[in-house]
Amino acid sequence: MKSRGATALALAGWIILGAACSSFVSLSYAAAAQSQESATPSASGVVKPVGTVKALSGNTITLTTDAGSAVNIVVQVSTRLLRIAPGQKDLKDATPIQLSEVQVGDRILARGTASDDGKSVAASSVILMKESDVTAKQERDREDWQKRGVGGLVGKVDTVSGTVTLSAPPGSDNKPVAIHISKSTIIRRYSPDSVKFDDARPSTLDEIHPGDQLRARGTRSADSTELAADEVVSGAFRNIAGLVTATDASANTITVMDLATKKPVTLSVTTDSQLRKLPPLAAQRVAQRLRGGAPDSSSHPPAPGANPADGAKASQVAPGGNAASSRPSGAPDFQQMLKRMPPVALADLQKGDAVMVVTTEGTASTQPTAITLLSGVEPILSASPTGNQAAMLLSPWNLGGGGGDAAAGTNP
Repeated sequence: MKSRGATALALAGWIILGAACSSFVSLSYAAAAQSQESATPSASGVVKPVGTVKALSGNTITLTTDAGSAVNIVVQVSTRLLRIAPGQKDLKDATPIQLSEVQVGDRILARGTASDDGKSVAASSVILMKESDVTAKQERDREDWQKRGVGGLVGKVDTVSGTVTLSAPPGSDNKPVAIHISKSTIIRRYSPDSVKFDDARPSTLDEIHPGDQLRARGTRSADSTELAADEVVSGAFRNIAGLVTATDASANTITVMDLATKKPVTLSVTTDSQLRKLPPLAAQRVAQRLRGGAPDSSSHPPAPGANPADGAKASQVAPGGNAASSRPSGAPDFQQMLKRMPPVALADLQKGDAVMVVTTEGTASTQPTAITLLSGVEPILSASPTGNQAAMLLSPWNLGGGGGDAAAGTNP
């Protein structure tokens, strides 16, 4: 049973970061407005709510803040309305706009005085980022992460030289990748109780540890064994494999008996959690690989609904086009397969079902949250390779599978 737990733990690394944070755009305006979002009045009584336009009525903008609350932004005759582009660092190139140009879905940062009940803000200024601009910037960033990004498990960290080494994917001919971090490198760290990039906080090299999952983008060396990082995002996640012992739809929780620790783990399931079912044939093919079966092209037909060309493309170019994401034996992009797998509801999971789950770490006061849960994995847990064999076969999917989805945030 120990080797089965190790098998599933290794397999769960497939889904770690591409599934996490697939949609995020942070309107942080730190440089543009010299302040961060604040729903609490400052000493001067000024508040600065930031979020997405939910509705418009007359001179009132209903804003859903990034904290999840609703607030009415009242635009006055004296209110200054400006439009900036994603990535713009200050307001010198901002464009004055009219209230009629604001649309549902746009992102805004308002500044003004809150009403006594805190439900509205008399705005002195509104800084807007168009939804279309955000989408375009997000797509450009996603492509850039794929073109110039590398990802994998952290093997070692040298804080003196500022170098993080990503372990080479076992079972492949690739080499470790050295990530060089400079003073100008943007470093972020995922929150232990959230999988959203918006919740990732500024971090330092000291917080990156062996075993963490990391993705970086920057300038690669000619042989792709080094990368001068412009941006790095890292996090520590849990991989759990075992049998369902209980579900609670009212509390949105699932309890799994972890095969590795032999202890039950209760996980929160949120609207951001991905719950999928691995088709039987796909599960059997994975199990065959774990048992040492020949991974020829016939063992990897496209997933249901997939473009037949996807498998060929995946065998030629790994997501991100980097050494740390390459797949041995031309295996397809698991993240793309995952998106095509049928979803399951929490109520569909029964006691005794075999599952593999990637979760947040959780905190002393919060349960771990399921990022991605994969059911239908009984054949995989029945396979009995050694832990090392499983890691050699499956670790190339750690972190790299999501490509730009994992870290394509807009950071204006």
